[in-house]
Amino acid sequence: GIIREKNLDEYMVMGELSLDGSVKPIKGALSMTAAAKEKNFRGVVVPASNAREAAVVEGLDIIPVSFLHEVVDHFNGDKIINPAEDILTPSSACEHDIDLDFSEVMGQENARRAVEIAAAGNHNIVMSGPPGSGKTMMARRIPGILPSLLFDEALETTKIHSVAGLLDAESGLVTRRPYRNPHHTISDAGLIGGGTNPKPGEVSLAHNGVLFLDEMPEFKKAVLEMLRQPLEDRRVTISRAMATITYPSSFMLVAAMNPCPCGYLGDPVHECKCGQAQISRYKSKISGPLMDRIDIQVEVPQVNYKSLMSDKKAEGSPEIRSRVEAARKIQSKRFSKTKIKTNAEMGSRHIKAFCSIDSSITSFLEKASEKLGLSARGVSRILKIARTIADLEASPDIAHHHVAEAIQLRSLDRHY
Repeated sequence: GIIREKNLDEYMVMGELSLDGSVKPIKGALSMTAAAKEKNFRGVVVPASNAREAAVVEGLDIIPVSFLHEVVDHFNGDKIINPAEDILTPSSACEHDIDLDFSEVMGQENARRAVEIAAAGNHNIVMSGPPGSGKTMMARRIPGILPSLLFDEALETTKIHSVAGLLDAESGLVTRRPYRNPHHTISDAGLIGGGTNPKPGEVSLAHNGVLFLDEMPEFKKAVLEMLRQPLEDRRVTISRAMATITYPSSFMLVAAMNPCPCGYLGDPVHECKCGQAQISRYKSKISGPLMDRIDIQVEVPQVNYKSLMSDKKAEGSPEIRSRVEAARKIQSKRFSKTKIKTNAEMGSRHIKAFCSIDSSITSFLEKASEKLGLSARGVSRILKIARTIADLEASPDIAHHHVAEAIQLRSLDRHY
C-alpha cells in the first residue's frame, strides 16, 4: 500500500534488491526489456548499471534506479526520475579493431585467399601447418575483414552476452563481432552451454562472430563432437529438468592444427619425429563427420625468409573487407526472400536453386569427387565455396575455375 498501484500497472520492474535497500545490476536485462516491449508495457524500472543496456530497446521509458526508495518516490510522484535517453543508435554497431591488420601477415598468399573466401561466404575453415606459420596470426585478424555488425545483429549478440553476464555496463551494446578463443581444456558445458540454470556457452557467445579453436586436436574428442549440431543447425538446445532453452549459435568456425604431434610432418626443413601410430592417433581426434562440416580446409606452409623480410607491403584489412562486403551484399540480395543470409547457410534446396553448373563442370566435379572420396556433404560444400568465389568476382554463374579453386580448398579430405 505504500506505492500507488495504478502507477505500476504499465511498468515492469527488475533488479536485485540488497539488504541495505540498494538495487544491484542483473543479467539478461536487455532480453527482459525486449519482452516488456512485446507485452506493451509503457516502460521498465532497471538498476542504474543496466540503463545503457535497456535503453537499446526503443519505445520504452527506461527508469534507472540505485535505491528502492527512489522507486517509491518516483511512482508516488514525490521525486520523478527522468527516463534514460536512447543513447545507442544503429551507427554504434560498426567498429573494427584497427590494431590487428592483415598487412602484418607476410607471405601465405594461398592461406590469405582461403581466409578471404571463408569471410565472404561465412564458411568454416581449418588451417593445418607447422608451428610459427601464421595460423593464429591470421585467425585473430579475421573479425577485421568481416562486414560491420548490423544493428539487429548487434542487438541479438548483446542479448546473449547480457544473459551470460559478460556485457560491459559502460558500452551497453556489443559493437564488434565476437571473437571467442577458448582453451583446449574447456568442458562440454563451457563450449556448448549448460549448468543448473542453463547459460550460453562459447558457441553462442560467438554468435554473429568467430569461434577460434587453436590446436584443435588437443581438445577432448567428446567436446569437439558436440560441435556437430550447432555447426549444422546454427543453434544449440540445452535440456535440463526444469527447462529446455535454445540459444542461437550462428558463428564462423576457425580452427588451427598441426599436421602431426610435433608439427613438422611434410616440412622440407625440419624432420618429423612422430611415428605413424602417433600421427594416426593425433588425427583421429577430429572425426570425419566433423571435418566434413568444415567447408574450407587449407594447408599453411612455413614462411620462407625472403617472404618474411620482403619490403613489399601486404594488402591490408580494409581492402580485403571491401571485397568481402561486396560479396555479402550479393548474397543478401540473393537470399532476400529466404531465412538465410550467407552462402554457408545454404541447404540442398538452395544449392539446387543458386549453384547450378553446366554438364562439363558436373563431369569434372564427379571425377574429383571419386578421386578424393568426397561424401555428398563434401560435394555440397564445394558448390557453396564455388558460389562464394563467383560472388567475389561478381559473376552470376559458377565457372570451371571457380569449382577448381573450391576443390583445392578441401585439401585435407584425403586424410579423413
